[in-house]
Amino acid sequence: MPGMKKVFILIVAFATGFSLKAQTLEAGLFAGGSYYLGDLNPAFHFMQTQLNLGIVARYNVDGRWAFKVGAYRGALKGDDQKSKYLEDRNLKFNMSLTEVSAVAELNFLDYFTGSLRNYFTPFIFGGMAVYYGIPKVGNLELRELGTEGQNINFDDRELYSFTNFSIPFGIGFKYSISNKICLAFEWGLRKTFADYLDDVSTTYYLESDAIEPGEVNYNELTFSDPTFDHQPYMQRGYSKTNDWYGFAGLTLTYKINLIPRGKCTEYQD
Repeated sequence: MPGMKKVFILIVAFATGFSLKAQTLEAGLFAGGSYYLGDLNPAFHFMQTQLNLGIVARYNVDGRWAFKVGAYRGALKGDDQKSKYLEDRNLKFNMSLTEVSAVAELNFLDYFTGSLRNYFTPFIFGGMAVYYGIPKVGNLELRELGTEGQNINFDDRELYSFTNFSIPFGIGFKYSISNKICLAFEWGLRKTFADYLDDVSTTYYLESDAIEPGEVNYNELTFSDPTFDHQPYMQRGYSKTNDWYGFAGLTLTYKINLIPRGKCTEYQD
């Protein structure tokens, strides 16, 4: 079949040309900060930013496209008293966060690590990630308390998961500081599909004026409603919007050539 033969030849030619340009891999480290946006801080980027460290690997397809995978370990914090959003609610949380992500990077300019001409570029990125984190106050796990009635199936509520998906996206800038080393700055947000990063989403469930110190539900009330000033079904969070978190920092990577010397490759000056 002549037609099928031509299609096959075109596919092979395209794949061969693509692989010749896909000639470098970069591996390195990320250092920066992570922060949270949600019911306890709906608007202020970089508030209570925490240290975030990671390892990354970037596969450079050509001068415009790259794919990067990374594993990160950071932390998130939120506090009504810090954000001043609803101070009389007086809720707060802290979390150690682990994320594994895979993103595509699109360079605005041709870029090659080690090039004398194409040695810098702004870029954008987007992809997918999985994260794991347990909301706490100090060392106390909030989910175990069922602060919105999950432990008693109040209003059909169930315990939420510590592991969820997110969509990372953002902007950055790459700069080749030597023949083998790339320095990149990036800032990105993560859109999650959950509303319990901060253990806050729906309504209160305990009658605060009916519980005294020493009673079975007193500890739950302390963390569900620290002000002891709310009743069941009064608003505690806003369930129509999910939580977000963000990363910002520097990535330092080392270039590894994937095509052996002597092979025909695109000249980079």
